[in-house]
Amino acid sequence: MSQEPTVRVVCLAGPSDSGKTTLVEQLVPKLAAYGRVATVKSIHHDIEIDTPGADTHRHRTAGAETVVGITPELTFDISTHGKRDPPPAPDGDRLPESNDHELQALASTLVRLERRGYAFVVVEGFTTAPLPTILVGDRDPAAVGGEVVGHSTDGIDDLVEAILELEPLAPLE
Repeated sequence: MSQEPTVRVVCLAGPSDSGKTTLVEQLVPKLAAYGRVATVKSIHHDIEIDTPGADTHRHRTAGAETVVGITPELTFDISTHGKRDPPPAPDGDRLPESNDHELQALASTLVRLERRGYAFVVVEGFTTAPLPTILVGDRDPAAVGGEVVGHSTDGIDDLVEAILELEPLAPLE
């Protein structure tokens, strides 16, 4: 028995250096006035986010699928699944089979964030995702996978209003 979706998700799509991250920085505090906000960033190249030799790095290289670090100020988790090998859905089952591993990884992440109680998720990148989208810069509306719900040239308050009016996320197919 599945619950009704409760999280509102918006994708920011635009070319590199068009202002997507700056727009995220403007949207997050405004949305936070209405509920918990998470962000997801598509990164197109591999990076090492953990310090080689650190205990968390040693845990992961020993074979832990997920490592959680808790500091006095931050909690972070590092999982071994990415776009090439999407993580399983939180209930243990994979999401519907898809040839698009990037969308499969995003869908699984959105489900996990919703289950953690986030009201909003702002996604930077993932241009082909079938999500409501705010166009940034000169991105062609035909090049995005979701319905265009705003443009970066709209006022920030208008964009927040458009996000507040979105229907909660339905499963990505």
